[in-house]
Amino acid sequence: MTQKEMAEAKRQLRLEKERARVEALCEFEKKYPEAEYICGIDEVGRGPLAGPVVAGAVILPKDARILHINDSKKLSPKRREELSEIIREAAICWNVGYASPERIDEINILQADYEAMRQAVLGLAVKPDLLLVDAVHIPGLDDIHQVSIIKGDAKSQSIAAASIMAKVTRDREMVEYDKVYPGY
Repeated sequence: MTQKEMAEAKRQLRLEKERARVEALCEFEKKYPEAEYICGIDEVGRGPLAGPVVAGAVILPKDARILHINDSKKLSPKRREELSEIIREAAICWNVGYASPERIDEINILQADYEAMRQAVLGLAVKPDLLLVDAVHIPGLDDIHQVSIIKGDAKSQSIAAASIMAKVTRDREMVEYDKVYPGY
C-alpha cells in the first residue's frame, strides 16, 4: 500500500467514526418518530459576568446528519462558525432569543434564560411538536411536549445545533461590545 493509499484509508476510517458519532447524537431525535418537527434548545451566556443570555432553537430535518457537530464549548471558534453556516442551510428553521444584561439584573439569570428560550421557540417559522431542551423545562411553553436532557448539547444533534447558533450569535455580539468597551 502506498503512502497515499494509507492516508486515504485513514481518512476514510476517521470519516466512518465521525458518522457513527453523529448517528449516536441522533438517538434522542429517533426516540420520537411521531414528532414531525423536533426543536433543540440551548442557551449560552449564563456563566459569564458580562453580556446577554442568548438562546438558540433549531429544527433540523429528521434525516440531517451534520458531521463534526458537538457541544459548542468543545469546538473551536472557527469550527463553530463553519458549522453555523451548515446549520443555517440545513435547518427547517432556526431562531435566537436574547435577554440583555439589564433584563438579567431585573428578573434574575434563570428567568432571563427562560425568557430567551421562549423568544427563540416562539419566533420559529414552524411550530415544533417536541422540544429537546438542555437540562431544564421551559415555563410558558407547556402546550409543546418538552424533554429535558442533562448535558443535552453533548447528547443530541438538535440541542448541539442550538448551542452552536446561540454561541456564534453571542460571540459576534461580544465582539461588537468590545469595540465600544475594549476588554469587555
